[in-house]
Amino acid sequence: MDPKESAHNMSKEQAEPSQAKGATQSDKLADSAGSTELERIENRAPAHGLRVTLEEYWKKWYERPHPHIDVSYEWNNGILEAKPLHNYAQTEQYRWFFRLLSFYLDENPIAKILFLETGTYMSVRDESLPSGKWEVVFKPDIGIILDDNPAPWGADDQRSYIGVCDMIVEELSDSTSAEVKRDTEEKKEGYARAGVREYFILDPKDGHMHFYRLGVAGDYEEIEPDEEGVIRSEVLPGFQFRREDLLREPLLVELARDDVYADYVIPELQVAETRVEKAEERADVEARRADAEAAARRAAEEQVQALKAELARRRH
Repeated sequence: MDPKESAHNMSKEQAEPSQAKGATQSDKLADSAGSTELERIENRAPAHGLRVTLEEYWKKWYERPHPHIDVSYEWNNGILEAKPLHNYAQTEQYRWFFRLLSFYLDENPIAKILFLETGTYMSVRDESLPSGKWEVVFKPDIGIILDDNPAPWGADDQRSYIGVCDMIVEELSDSTSAEVKRDTEEKKEGYARAGVREYFILDPKDGHMHFYRLGVAGDYEEIEPDEEGVIRSEVLPGFQFRREDLLREPLLVELARDDVYADYVIPELQVAETRVEKAEERADVEARRADAEAAARRAAEEQVQALKAELARRRH
Protein backbone atom coordinates (compact mmCIF):
# COMPACT_ATOMS: atom_id res chain seq x y z
CA MET A 1 0.00 0.00 0.00
CA ASP A 2 1.22 3.45 -0.81
CA PRO A 3 2.41 5.26 2.38
CA LYS A 4 0.38 8.33 1.55
CA GLU A 5 -2.78 6.32 1.11
CA SER A 6 -2.05 4.45 4.33
CA ALA A 7 -1.54 7.66 6.27
CA HIS A 8 -4.72 9.34 5.18
CA ASN A 9 -6.92 6.28 5.46
CA MET A 10 -5.83 4.98 8.83
CA SER A 11 -8.08 2.35 10.27
CA LYS A 12 -8.93 2.22 13.96
CA GLU A 13 -8.84 -1.58 13.68
CA GLN A 14 -6.40 -3.10 16.16
CA ALA A 15 -4.60 -5.40 13.72
CA GLU A 16 -1.94 -7.76 15.08
CA PRO A 17 1.61 -6.83 14.03
CA SER A 18 3.55 -9.17 11.78
CA GLN A 19 6.25 -11.22 13.48
CA ALA A 20 7.53 -12.81 10.30
CA LYS A 21 10.13 -10.23 9.38
CA GLY A 22 12.16 -9.97 12.51
CA ALA A 23 11.98 -8.95 16.11
CA THR A 24 9.50 -10.11 18.69
CA GLN A 25 9.15 -8.55 22.13
CA SER A 26 12.39 -10.25 23.14
CA ASP A 27 14.26 -8.72 20.20
CA LYS A 28 14.29 -5.12 21.37
CA LEU A 29 16.52 -2.58 19.68
CA ALA A 30 20.20 -3.31 20.16
CA ASP A 31 21.27 0.29 20.45
CA SER A 32 23.73 2.11 22.70
CA ALA A 33 21.41 2.05 25.71
CA GLY A 34 22.19 -0.31 28.56
CA SER A 35 19.76 -2.98 29.71
CA THR A 36 18.45 -0.85 32.57
CA GLU A 37 17.67 1.98 30.15
CA LEU A 38 15.79 -0.36 27.84
CA GLU A 39 13.91 -1.88 30.75
CA ARG A 40 12.80 1.58 31.85
CA ILE A 41 11.46 2.29 28.36
CA GLU A 42 9.76 -1.10 28.10
CA ASN A 43 7.97 -0.59 31.41
CA ARG A 44 6.02 2.36 29.99
CA ALA A 45 6.13 1.30 26.31
CA PRO A 46 5.77 -2.49 25.95
CA ALA A 47 6.08 -2.43 22.15
CA HIS A 48 9.29 -0.36 22.03
CA GLY A 49 11.66 -2.07 19.56
CA LEU A 50 8.96 -4.18 17.92
CA ARG A 51 9.31 -4.66 14.17
CA VAL A 52 6.11 -3.86 12.25
CA THR A 53 5.25 -2.89 8.70
CA LEU A 54 4.33 0.66 7.83
CA GLU A 55 0.75 -0.38 7.15
CA GLU A 56 0.55 -2.06 10.56
CA TYR A 57 1.98 1.05 12.18
CA TRP A 58 -0.74 3.29 10.71
CA LYS A 59 -3.46 0.82 11.67
CA LYS A 60 -2.51 -0.05 15.22
CA TRP A 61 0.50 1.83 16.56
CA TYR A 62 0.18 5.41 15.35
CA GLU A 63 -2.64 6.51 17.62
CA ARG A 64 -3.17 5.40 21.26
CA PRO A 65 -2.06 1.78 20.79
CA HIS A 66 -2.42 0.80 24.47
CA PRO A 67 -5.84 1.51 26.04
CA HIS A 68 -4.43 1.94 29.55
CA ILE A 69 -0.95 3.35 28.87
CA ASP A 70 -0.25 6.90 27.75
CA VAL A 71 2.50 6.23 25.22
CA SER A 72 3.15 7.32 21.67
CA TYR A 73 5.28 5.47 19.13
CA GLU A 74 7.31 6.69 16.19
CA TRP A 75 8.26 4.36 13.33
CA ASN A 76 11.92 4.20 12.32
CA ASN A 77 12.65 2.00 9.30
CA GLY A 78 10.31 -0.73 10.51
CA ILE A 79 10.98 -0.43 14.24
CA LEU A 80 8.63 1.06 16.84
CA GLU A 81 10.31 3.66 19.05
CA ALA A 82 8.57 5.11 22.09
CA LYS A 83 8.37 8.89 22.06
CA PRO A 84 10.20 10.03 25.23
CA LEU A 85 8.54 12.01 28.01
CA HIS A 86 9.66 15.50 29.01
CA ASN A 87 10.22 16.81 32.52
CA TYR A 88 8.90 20.12 33.88
CA ALA A 89 11.84 22.28 32.78
CA GLN A 90 11.73 20.85 29.27
CA THR A 91 7.97 21.35 29.04
CA GLU A 92 8.24 24.96 30.21
CA GLN A 93 10.99 25.75 27.70
CA TYR A 94 8.98 24.09 24.94
CA ARG A 95 5.91 26.11 25.92
CA TRP A 96 7.89 29.39 25.91
CA PHE A 97 9.35 28.73 22.47
CA PHE A 98 6.03 27.54 21.06
CA ARG A 99 4.39 30.79 22.17
CA LEU A 100 7.21 32.74 20.55
CA LEU A 101 6.61 30.94 17.25
CA SER A 102 2.87 31.42 17.58
CA PHE A 103 3.26 35.17 18.05
CA TYR A 104 5.51 35.32 15.00
CA LEU A 105 3.01 33.42 12.84
CA ASP A 106 0.14 35.57 14.10
CA GLU A 107 1.97 38.61 12.73
CA ASN A 108 3.43 36.77 9.72
CA PRO A 109 0.94 34.14 8.53
CA ILE A 110 3.32 32.42 6.11
CA ALA A 111 3.36 28.93 7.64
CA LYS A 112 1.47 26.45 9.79
CA ILE A 113 2.55 24.54 12.89
CA LEU A 114 2.60 20.77 13.33
CA PHE A 115 3.41 19.50 16.80
CA LEU A 116 3.54 16.79 19.46
CA GLU A 117 1.57 13.69 18.45
CA THR A 118 1.28 14.40 14.72
CA GLY A 119 3.46 12.10 12.64
CA THR A 120 5.38 13.19 9.57
CA TYR A 121 6.29 10.52 7.03
CA MET A 122 9.62 10.99 5.23
CA SER A 123 11.27 8.73 2.69
CA VAL A 124 14.67 8.93 0.96
CA ARG A 125 16.21 6.43 -1.44
CA ASP A 126 19.01 4.47 0.25
CA GLU A 127 20.43 1.44 -1.54
CA SER A 128 22.39 0.43 1.55
CA LEU A 129 19.16 -0.60 3.30
CA PRO A 130 17.35 -3.86 2.46
CA SER A 131 14.22 -1.98 1.44
CA GLY A 132 16.21 0.36 -0.79
CA LYS A 133 14.95 3.41 1.07
CA TRP A 134 15.19 5.15 4.40
CA GLU A 135 11.67 5.85 5.66
CA VAL A 136 10.37 7.01 9.01
CA VAL A 137 7.34 8.44 10.75
CA PHE A 138 8.64 10.86 13.34
CA LYS A 139 6.49 12.98 15.64
CA PRO A 140 8.49 16.18 16.06
CA ASP A 141 7.80 18.44 19.03
CA ILE A 142 7.32 21.32 16.59
CA GLY A 143 7.23 21.27 12.81
CA ILE A 144 6.93 24.39 10.65
CA ILE A 145 5.43 23.99 7.17
CA LEU A 146 5.58 27.04 4.92
CA ASP A 147 2.52 27.84 2.86
CA ASP A 148 4.54 27.35 -0.33
CA ASN A 149 5.76 23.88 0.74
CA PRO A 150 4.88 21.42 -2.06
CA ALA A 151 3.18 19.18 0.54
CA PRO A 152 0.44 21.31 2.13
CA TRP A 153 -0.70 20.98 5.72
CA GLY A 154 -3.87 21.98 7.51
CA ALA A 155 -6.79 20.17 5.86
CA ASP A 156 -9.50 18.97 8.25
CA ASP A 157 -9.00 15.32 7.27
CA GLN A 158 -5.21 15.34 7.81
CA ARG A 159 -4.11 13.39 10.86
CA SER A 160 -0.53 12.94 9.67
CA TYR A 161 1.82 14.77 7.33
CA ILE A 162 3.32 13.22 4.23
CA GLY A 163 6.15 15.56 3.38
CA VAL A 164 9.21 17.38 4.66
CA CYS A 165 8.82 20.17 7.21
CA ASP A 166 10.75 23.37 6.53
CA MET A 167 11.81 23.66 10.18
CA ILE A 168 11.74 21.15 13.03
CA VAL A 169 12.24 21.83 16.72
CA GLU A 170 12.91 19.04 19.21
CA GLU A 171 13.03 19.53 22.96
CA LEU A 172 15.92 17.33 24.04
CA SER A 173 14.94 14.05 25.68
CA ASP A 174 17.62 13.08 28.16
CA SER A 175 16.29 10.46 30.55
CA THR A 176 18.63 7.95 28.84
CA SER A 177 21.82 8.27 26.84
CA ALA A 178 20.03 6.62 23.93
CA GLU A 179 17.44 9.41 23.90
CA VAL A 180 20.15 12.07 23.80
CA LYS A 181 21.88 10.29 20.93
CA ARG A 182 18.59 9.98 19.08
CA ASP A 183 17.90 13.72 19.13
CA THR A 184 21.47 14.96 18.67
CA GLU A 185 22.75 12.41 16.17
CA GLU A 186 20.16 10.07 14.66
CA LYS A 187 17.35 12.56 14.13
CA LYS A 188 19.82 15.24 13.14
CA GLU A 189 21.16 12.98 10.39
CA GLY A 190 17.65 11.90 9.38
CA TYR A 191 16.20 15.39 9.16
CA ALA A 192 19.20 16.53 7.12
CA ARG A 193 18.94 13.69 4.61
CA ALA A 194 15.20 14.33 4.27
CA GLY A 195 15.88 18.01 3.52
CA VAL A 196 14.55 19.78 6.62
CA ARG A 197 16.07 23.23 6.15
CA GLU A 198 16.46 24.15 9.84
CA TYR A 199 16.67 21.92 12.90
CA PHE A 200 16.66 23.35 16.43
CA ILE A 201 17.43 21.28 19.53
CA LEU A 202 16.29 22.94 22.77
CA ASP A 203 17.73 22.02 26.15
CA PRO A 204 17.04 23.82 29.46
CA LYS A 205 20.36 22.50 30.80
CA ASP A 206 22.11 23.98 27.73
CA GLY A 207 24.31 20.93 27.37
CA HIS A 208 23.00 19.96 23.91
CA MET A 209 21.24 23.07 22.63
CA HIS A 210 21.96 23.62 18.93
CA PHE A 211 20.51 25.51 15.99
CA TYR A 212 21.25 24.02 12.59
CA ARG A 213 20.72 25.12 8.99
CA LEU A 214 21.07 22.86 5.97
CA GLY A 215 24.24 23.64 4.01
CA VAL A 216 24.85 23.31 0.29
CA ALA A 217 26.47 19.90 0.83
CA GLY A 218 23.31 18.57 2.49
CA ASP A 219 24.71 18.53 6.03
CA TYR A 220 23.67 20.69 8.95
CA GLU A 221 25.78 23.70 9.83
CA GLU A 222 25.55 25.51 13.16
CA ILE A 223 23.72 28.84 13.04
CA GLU A 224 26.05 31.22 14.78
CA PRO A 225 24.52 33.99 16.93
CA ASP A 226 25.49 37.57 16.19
CA GLU A 227 27.54 39.72 18.57
CA GLU A 228 24.46 40.26 20.72
CA GLY A 229 23.72 36.54 20.94
CA VAL A 230 20.75 36.67 18.56
CA ILE A 231 19.83 33.62 16.46
CA ARG A 232 18.04 34.41 13.18
CA SER A 233 16.01 32.01 11.07
CA GLU A 234 16.07 32.02 7.29
CA VAL A 235 13.02 29.78 7.01
CA LEU A 236 10.99 32.36 8.94
CA PRO A 237 12.33 35.81 7.95
CA GLY A 238 12.33 38.14 10.94
CA PHE A 239 12.00 35.34 13.48
CA GLN A 240 14.85 35.91 15.92
CA PHE A 241 15.63 35.23 19.55
CA ARG A 242 18.46 35.33 22.04
CA ARG A 243 19.94 32.02 23.04
CA GLU A 244 20.11 33.17 26.68
CA ASP A 245 16.38 33.96 26.64
CA LEU A 246 15.65 30.29 25.99
CA LEU A 247 17.26 29.61 29.35
CA ARG A 248 15.72 32.42 31.42
CA GLU A 249 12.33 32.51 29.58
CA PRO A 250 11.41 36.19 30.10
CA LEU A 251 7.78 37.27 30.37
CA LEU A 252 5.95 38.32 27.22
CA VAL A 253 5.64 41.91 28.41
CA GLU A 254 9.42 42.09 28.66
CA LEU A 255 9.79 40.64 25.16
CA ALA A 256 7.27 43.11 23.75
CA ARG A 257 9.48 45.96 24.98
CA ASP A 258 12.66 44.38 23.61
CA ASP A 259 13.82 45.43 20.14
CA VAL A 260 14.75 41.83 19.30
CA TYR A 261 11.13 40.71 19.68
CA ALA A 262 9.07 43.89 19.44
CA ASP A 263 8.18 43.41 15.77
CA TYR A 264 6.21 40.23 16.43
CA VAL A 265 5.57 39.79 20.18
CA ILE A 266 2.48 41.86 21.04
CA PRO A 267 3.57 44.77 18.79
CA GLU A 268 0.37 46.61 19.68
CA LEU A 269 1.64 46.86 23.28
CA GLN A 270 4.62 48.92 22.19
CA VAL A 271 2.35 51.03 19.97
CA ALA A 272 -0.03 51.61 22.88
CA GLU A 273 2.82 52.43 25.26
CA THR A 274 4.26 54.88 22.72
CA ARG A 275 0.90 56.57 22.45
CA VAL A 276 0.66 56.82 26.24
CA GLU A 277 4.17 58.26 26.44
CA LYS A 278 3.36 60.86 23.79
CA ALA A 279 0.10 61.74 25.56
CA GLU A 280 1.99 62.14 28.84
CA GLU A 281 4.56 64.34 27.09
CA ARG A 282 1.78 66.52 25.67
CA ALA A 283 0.18 66.72 29.10
CA ASP A 284 3.52 67.77 30.61
CA VAL A 285 3.94 70.47 27.95
CA GLU A 286 0.42 71.74 28.56
CA ALA A 287 0.98 71.68 32.30
CA ARG A 288 4.22 73.61 31.98
CA ARG A 289 2.49 76.09 29.64
CA ALA A 290 -0.38 76.46 32.10
CA ASP A 291 2.09 76.97 34.96
CA ALA A 292 3.94 79.61 32.91
CA GLU A 293 0.70 81.38 32.06
CA ALA A 294 -0.37 81.34 35.71
CA ALA A 295 2.99 82.71 36.78
CA ALA A 296 2.77 85.43 34.13
CA ARG A 297 -0.75 86.28 35.28
CA ARG A 298 0.38 86.53 38.89
CA ALA A 299 3.30 88.74 37.88
CA ALA A 300 0.99 90.99 35.87
CA GLU A 301 -1.47 91.23 38.74
CA GLU A 302 1.34 92.05 41.15
CA GLN A 303 2.55 94.74 38.76
CA VAL A 304 -0.95 96.23 38.51
CA GLN A 305 -1.24 96.27 42.29
CA ALA A 306 2.15 97.97 42.55
CA LEU A 307 1.11 100.62 40.04
CA LYS A 308 -2.17 101.21 41.87
CA ALA A 309 -0.29 101.60 45.14
CA GLU A 310 2.13 104.07 43.57
CA LEU A 311 -0.76 106.07 42.05
CA ALA A 312 -2.56 106.23 45.38
CA ARG A 313 0.60 107.40 47.09
CA ARG A 314 1.08 110.22 44.59
CA ARG A 315 -2.53 111.41 45.00
CA HIS A 316 -1.99 111.94 48.67
